[in-house]
Formats: sequence, structure tokens, C-alpha cells
Amino acid sequence: MGLGRYLVHRLLLVIPTLFGVTLITFALTYLLPGNPALVKAGPLATPEYLAEMERKMGLDQPVHVQYWRYLRGLLRGDLGESATTGRPVLEDFFQRIPATLELTLASLLIAAAIGIPLGVLSAVYRDTPVDHLSRLAGVAGVAMPTFWTGLLLLFVFFYLLGVAPPPLGRLSPDVSPPGRITGLYVVDALLTGNRRAVVSSLYQLMLPAATLGFAVMAPLTRMVRATMLEILESDFIKAAWAAGIPPSRIIYGDALRNALIPVITLLGVIFGFLMAGNVVVEMVFAWPGIGNYAVTSLMSKDSGPIQSFVLFVAVVYVLVNLVVDVVYGLVDPRIRLR
Repeated sequence: MGLGRYLVHRLLLVIPTLFGVTLITFALTYLLPGNPALVKAGPLATPEYLAEMERKMGLDQPVHVQYWRYLRGLLRGDLGESATTGRPVLEDFFQRIPATLELTLASLLIAAAIGIPLGVLSAVYRDTPVDHLSRLAGVAGVAMPTFWTGLLLLFVFFYLLGVAPPPLGRLSPDVSPPGRITGLYVVDALLTGNRRAVVSSLYQLMLPAATLGFAVMAPLTRMVRATMLEILESDFIKAAWAAGIPPSRIIYGDALRNALIPVITLLGVIFGFLMAGNVVVEMVFAWPGIGNYAVTSLMSKDSGPIQSFVLFVAVVYVLVNLVVDVVYGLVDPRIRLR
């Protein structure tokens, strides 16, 4: 199967998946307790005003009509209006997604920069102190909840040592945001030459990115270690050792290159997890991303942002899996034959 047909085939599989995601998202939100009209009208609203608000929001119509109305709104890019902020949910998302994306990319960079080399060293020096420390770090990263890691880092580096900033968002209070180009403060500050914003944004990003990076570094290290151990025992690696090829070329060229193929899938899963699973970290560090926005909306029973957040997370996972499938098809053409 050619790459074009393979891509079209994968895209066609995405359509029913996304349809099922919208159906489940709507059903979950519909079954949640609470009345969205009451949230928008306020607790002091009269029964007559509440009934009028339900009619305007279409809540008095049958379920299938409400779902069709919701689906048409999605096709038009209408995610509803937030009763908390009074603005369209899509506008709030566009404002907050860059913060979540910046935190996700920084965390993924930390995890990959530490986890992949650590996994390689753990496999090469199997059953040595390096391997034991690597496995200990892996167990700690999986066992420790992200909120606990974040609070621990704040206690040590902010409260005790005083080398980390207070958890007050993406920038220090006395620093103005850089001109918006991508929405990522570090990138925008670099592009606009705002050195003060670069330093402040990296300073604020340090602890939350380290918290998430440590959490996802553990499974990445374990995957690289397991895959490297298997590849180092393969016949072609043994032949390379026998041929006298330099060890660095064998380990970091042949072995690591083959070990990274299954890691591609894990990186995609990690990216989706970080985009969806950084809710707790955003709350701990007052990071103004979509996770913080979703929790705030949940506490106020604002159904529109909650519904949109669940849909966003599902779509991110679907798109990440699509990208992983395409990359797989490019890296290993044999997969297109399945």
C-alpha cells in the first residue's frame, strides 16, 4: 500500500472515532448532575426566568434534538458560552491552549532528554549501580503523584532554598507578556527579542515542567531500557561487535535507532497524557492552561467548558494516534502492508 492510500485509510478511520467521541462526550455531560441553565441564570433566578433560560439554551427539547444541535455547533466551531467568563468557550480555549502546549512541550523535552539516555545507559550497564539508580528513578516517577512531586519541589526549591519563583503563573507579576505570535511565551519572547520575558518565562516554567517531566520520564526510561536489552542480544548487534565496529556506533547508531521505533508510540501517548493530564500541575502552580480552566468550570458546574475539555482531550488522543500511525508508516514501510 502506498503512503497516500495508507494516509487516506487512516483518515477515514478517524471520522467514526470522532463521531463516537462526540456522542460519548455529550452523553456524559447530559448525565452529570446539575442544571446548566441554573448556573447561567444564577441561584436567585425565579422559576419563570429559569424556564425561559432553559428554552433559550434548548434544554427543554428531546435528547436527540439537543445532540443534533450540539453536533451542528461543533461543525461551525461553536462550543457554547462559558457562564463563568461570559465569553465563548472557543475563545477561552484559544487563549489558554498555548499555556498548556508550552508546559507539555517543555515537560516532554525534559523527559526525552533525560529518559532516553538514562534508558540506554541502564541497558548497556545492566545490573550495575547505574542500572539500579535508573530503575529506582523509574519506580519513584510512577509511584509519586504529580501533585505531591509539585508540592515537594515547591517546598524545597521555593520555600527552603529560595531559588525557584512563587507559583504565580507564566510570568513574574512585574514582567509584561511578550507580543503574541505563537502564544508560547518563551518562543514569542525570543522572536521579539524580549530578554526579560525570556528569563522570566523560563524561570516560571522550570518547576511545573520538571514535575511533569519526572512523571513521564519513568515509563520512557523503562521502555528504552527494555527495548535496548532486547536489541543488544540480537544477532546483527553481536555480528557488529564481532566485526570490530566502534562501540559508540553500535550502541547509539544501530541499537538505539532500532530501539526508538516503539518509543515513537510511547512519545505520542505521553504527549496526549501531558495535554490532558496536567490538570493537577496547573492547579498547583496556578498555570493558566485549559486544565486549570476545566477545574474552575467544574467547581462552578459550568457544563460548556467541561464538555469541551473532554472533547478536546479525546480529539488530541485521536490526532496523536493518527500522527503516530503516519510516522510509523514512514519509518517502517512494512506497516503499510497490514
